[in-house]
Amino acid sequence: MLVCDKPAGITSHDLVAEVRRERGVKAGHAGTLDPFATGLLLVLLGRATRLQRYLVGLPKTYHATARLGWRSSTGDPEGVLTETGRVPEQLSLPTGQVRQRVPMTSAVKVGGERLYRKSQRGETVQTPEREVEILRAELLGREEGTASYEIECSSGTYVRVLIETLQDAYCESLRRVAIGPFKVEEARGEPIPANAALAFLPERVLAPDEADAISHGRSVSVQGPANDEGGAVRLTFEGELLAVARIESDGLQPEVVLA
Repeated sequence: MLVCDKPAGITSHDLVAEVRRERGVKAGHAGTLDPFATGLLLVLLGRATRLQRYLVGLPKTYHATARLGWRSSTGDPEGVLTETGRVPEQLSLPTGQVRQRVPMTSAVKVGGERLYRKSQRGETVQTPEREVEILRAELLGREEGTASYEIECSSGTYVRVLIETLQDAYCESLRRVAIGPFKVEEARGEPIPANAALAFLPERVLAPDEADAISHGRSVSVQGPANDEGGAVRLTFEGELLAVARIESDGLQPEVVLA
């Protein structure tokens, strides 16, 4: 896994394509960023692309700047901007469980097509709602015309939609600074081994006969980390990640086998 710092002006897909060309291997990311946004993007390489499901659900932390007294048709600087002159007096953002309507500029599919493609054609459809969790929304400071925040939230949260709850405001800049235990300051050129990338999951060290069973898709006994049924567990052999399994009533059933 590569810890990358995406610049503004390119899509997450653009960055992944660049990595794919440079390294000559299959690549994919674990959580998209809008083109105007910068910051942490986790890029998986080779077989590790199959581990995406264990990373996309991690909580995210963002630094966001709200432009006050303005509105944007897309909630960000890429939309049609309208100055209202009405500066919000109350700058606190909602926390806890929050329902958000997916914006038309998102990559969510409706009717088999991504919403942003419909939006590019000028189409408007009823977008789905989703419930997200805002763990923390701290006002870092206020200057003339702007307010800055640090926001920690669940996966799937649209920060620009959160900023729009201020009414006369839009998200002028957005930077993702953390995904779970990973920090944007750790961005570097050398990939992190798959076992280290999933170190936040409990580990079950396999004996040689168990490693052989797992490599053939057979289950093994739990015997290790206490976890609820359905929880994910790393299965390692000689320090390498062999598979990720789910805890089931009859043991650890491999879900993704890497080797």
